[in-house]
Amino acid sequence: MTSKLPYLTIAIKAVKEAEKVIKKYYSKDIRTSLKADASPVTIADQKAEEIIKKIINEKFPDHALLGEETGIVDKNSEYLWIIDPIDGTKHYTRQIPLFATQLALMKGNEVILGISNAPVMNELIYAEKGNGAYLNNEKISVSTISEISSSYVSFGGIGYFNKHNLIDNLIRIEGDTQGHRGIGDFWSYHLLSSGKIEIMIEAETKVWDIAAVSIIVKEAGGRVTDLKGNSVNRTTNSIVATNGLVHDQVLAYFK
Repeated sequence: MTSKLPYLTIAIKAVKEAEKVIKKYYSKDIRTSLKADASPVTIADQKAEEIIKKIINEKFPDHALLGEETGIVDKNSEYLWIIDPIDGTKHYTRQIPLFATQLALMKGNEVILGISNAPVMNELIYAEKGNGAYLNNEKISVSTISEISSSYVSFGGIGYFNKHNLIDNLIRIEGDTQGHRGIGDFWSYHLLSSGKIEIMIEAETKVWDIAAVSIIVKEAGGRVTDLKGNSVNRTTNSIVATNGLVHDQVLAYFK
């Protein structure tokens, strides 16, 4: 593992320490409560986020922190760490292994580091700006498919496409691609960055769900924008991630 930035080693340490508590509570009997937005949260989410914030704060006390479970600790810093302790909590509570810890670092309005760690699936992907993307320390890249008709598309929650009147748009692109699945969450970005699918679309999302995977996809050679073609930033609330070669073709479906 080589790094051009001073943050990667600490970031990986943080997610691996969080992995210990996530595995500890990984049980069908784990108690779940609902947050204000009706999404589930467990003690594993809360404790994993605490561990990550503690490790980062000890090493970089001047950096701001934004966690899905605990909100923002704003220190008026140009650096902001964004934490999703368990992306896929619903899967986690049912012992479906499709969940991961997401950790990203933004400098200003740009993501410069991202980690996605899926402990049960034994997949740790990380990327730094200008230094490529790696899966379990092996460099990865997106596919070279350049036509929609040969592409495989994944997508997030159907309800969000319906909410934003984009169901027909999604159905059109599904019909024009070689294959499609609603895998959702981090896993689609792992597949995309590894060259196994070409497109991932989410009609509604939060920054902690996409910050880390956005730089992973880009450093693997892909492209990431919102549905309007804008760059990912702190306020991004939709996403189109592709291998880059089909990106403009995908955006055309949502104009």
